[in-house]
Amino acid sequence: MTITTRATSMSARLCTWMFGASVLAVAAVSAHAQAGYPTKPIRLIVPFPPGGGTDMIARSVAQKVTEKTSWNIVVDNRPGAGGNLGVDAAAKSSPDGYTLVMGQTSNLAINPALYKKLPYDPLKDLAPVALVSSSPILMVSGKSFTSMAEVLKAAKAKPDMITVGYAGNGTVAHLAVTQIEQASGVKLRHIPYKGIAQAITDLSGGQIDLFVGSIPSLIGQVRNEKLHPLLVTSKQRSGQLPATPTMAEASGKNFEAITWFGILAPAGTPDAIVQKLNTAINSALAEADVAEKLRSEGGDVLGGSSKDFRLLLQSEVPRWAKVVKDSGASLN
Repeated sequence: MTITTRATSMSARLCTWMFGASVLAVAAVSAHAQAGYPTKPIRLIVPFPPGGGTDMIARSVAQKVTEKTSWNIVVDNRPGAGGNLGVDAAAKSSPDGYTLVMGQTSNLAINPALYKKLPYDPLKDLAPVALVSSSPILMVSGKSFTSMAEVLKAAKAKPDMITVGYAGNGTVAHLAVTQIEQASGVKLRHIPYKGIAQAITDLSGGQIDLFVGSIPSLIGQVRNEKLHPLLVTSKQRSGQLPATPTMAEASGKNFEAITWFGILAPAGTPDAIVQKLNTAINSALAEADVAEKLRSEGGDVLGGSSKDFRLLLQSEVPRWAKVVKDSGASLN
């Protein structure tokens, strides 16, 4: 009995030692992998088609991070379901730092309240890395109108006849339109698009009267005088469009609807990797050419810590949930 007990005790100690050594070995390998990160291309998912505001911002940041670090960041456009498909793909990816996603107000703060069955929880399934920029929403017209006063006059005379397009149901642009209707007492006919390209073609050709989207995605067409800027949805006028009134000015009511953009990783991504990515992104945003590019396209540079991003997300989800509820919008 004594011999058996000693043998058992020794075996137990040996197993404990081997387990501890194994844990230390795994930890050492993980630490080494994190220290050497990245060793292969990093995929940055953009959950919208190429050419839109989210895509333009993502590519500007990815290019500058690549220039400064020699990392290989590949932009992967995965549009669909109001941005849900791309975000879900990122959320379900391996949390190793090699898959990121460019999230924004729509797919992170609005969609949890808008969709009855969202395949991901932005507060649980994603790790905020860094905020990038913010931008007000811009309403533009093609050939139909040259001022918001003309739009409101026509919309009151012909309820539900003036058409307004936007890229995707449940986006900030979509909800901004409903808020504009509520603030001004008009009813517009909504025309949702899968992306901005076809919408701009239809707007220029007169198939739709208005389009609402982010300033970065529309500023080029406005500067080329192909589109007429009618209003912005920020509290103050845009520095890039100082002659364009705010919706608050047009309606005489308190009004604000802006969209923000940020990069996230799958939940469970090691903190060391998140911090390394955060440092690289903030460094890129601090470069004068990147900051100027974002500002020239109507955006404001944000940056900051991953904690800053998480706190913003935690406050924005309930705020937009109220907007969605008040609008009555709902998607399956």
